[in-house]
This record gives sequence, structure tokens and C-alpha cells, in this order.
Amino acid sequence: MAKLFVDAGAFVGTAFISPYRSDRDMVRELVQSGEFIEVYVYASLEVCEQRDPKGLYKKARAGEIKNFTGIDDPYEAPEKPELVINTGENDLETCAAQVMKYLEENGYIDEVE
Repeated sequence: MAKLFVDAGAFVGTAFISPYRSDRDMVRELVQSGEFIEVYVYASLEVCEQRDPKGLYKKARAGEIKNFTGIDDPYEAPEKPELVINTGENDLETCAAQVMKYLEENGYIDEVE
């Protein structure tokens, strides 16, 4: 769906939970060069566990959930993302500002006041 919007000239932001590089690489190949920006929204496993309102990490560690990313299934970090945002070290406003700055500096959007 996002590709249809991109093909129509729209700027599209999507959020994918994609633990495997091959899946992210496939999405990158669907669009033209410069039309895909991989933003690695990083948080350590410890931070992810602290933020877990449903207790899924605890259940995965107890063996109640199998193939859970980061516990008994791998997360393959991006090798060359265009942007890395560290949400464990920065608050929401700082993270959003980093994304906006990247988009402005690379000509995707005009300067935002």
C-alpha cells in the first residue's frame, strides 16, 4: 500500500516490526533509490523489557511464548540505516526532532518551525 502512495508522489511514513534484514531489504528494493529511508529506532533489550506493559518479555523468558524476538529468536539490526534514533537515551521530543532534522537536511521536507 505504501508503494502505491510513493508511486503517486506522496511522502509515506510506515512503522514495521521487521526483525530480519532480508524483509527490510525486500521493502527497500520495491522503491527507487532515495525513496526509502530506514530509521533504526533503537532501544536496548533491557529498555524494551522495562517498557513492556503486557509482560510479554517476562512470559518469553519463562518459556510461555516461543520465537520471541530478542529472547529466543534473533533481531538482526540494520547494517546501514540512514538514521539511528536511540530511544533509550533520548526522550520522544528529541527523537522526533532528529527525524525531522534528517528529513530537512536531505531535502525530503522544507524546514519546519
